[in-house]
Amino acid sequence: SAQIADLQQKLLDADNGDRAKQRWDSIATILEAKCALKYLLGELVSSKVQESKLQSGLQQSQASCSDVQKMLMEERNHIAEMEAEFQNQILVQEQQHQEKVNHSSWK
Repeated sequence: SAQIADLQQKLLDADNGDRAKQRWDSIATILEAKCALKYLLGELVSSKVQESKLQSGLQQSQASCSDVQKMLMEERNHIAEMEAEFQNQILVQEQQHQEKVNHSSWK
């Protein structure tokens, strides 16, 4: 039944496509041509407005992504600095411990 419904939908879509083509092919008068042109210009304006909105959204998303990448790099640098400081502290503590061990063994 799912395949039948799918085939029926494909037939409807094909039929609608044929109707639209027939509608454009059947333009016979200047008035009909003007109406068709007016419709097409309206669709063009609508498409341009939508394109502009999408372009603006894309630019905002790119700016946001750039900000997030910058924050990520800053955090990575901060973590690297903290890790270096931590390693240095470990080294200092190991040296202090070794000095205590050496000092204790001399006594």
